[in-house]
Amino acid sequence: MTYQLTPLIMMNGNAKEAIQFYEESLDARILFMQTIGEGPETPESPIPANVKDLVAHSLLKVGDMEIMVSDIIPGQPHQRGNQVTICITTNEKEEAKQIYEALSQSGQVNSPLQETYFSPAYGMVTDKFGVCFHIFTNRQH
Repeated sequence: MTYQLTPLIMMNGNAKEAIQFYEESLDARILFMQTIGEGPETPESPIPANVKDLVAHSLLKVGDMEIMVSDIIPGQPHQRGNQVTICITTNEKEEAKQIYEALSQSGQVNSPLQETYFSPAYGMVTDKFGVCFHIFTNRQH
């Protein structure tokens, strides 16, 4: 198996402020950032105006490592103090499925593993120890 583990900081509507803070305090460099409004929108599921500016995904370079910072999806619970999760990134959908299923054993599925506009296989689980994992598969070009 070849995959990468990345800390993922989930913010409650203030991810842009946190990113700016990390740029200033940790000399972080933004490698990628996308707002919810920059994602696809359909007539069946319009994006409310009050969430369009929230950060859907960002990747920062801090020293020799990377961290991700995002806003929670509005309506999901957010508890200050346990907002750091782990993102497992792989290049293979089958590998993502194996990791997802293994972590789901005696745990809780937060988001089913499925194709999204940003990943061919993305899901979120909380394992039996209460640790939240995002399973993310890179798009192959």
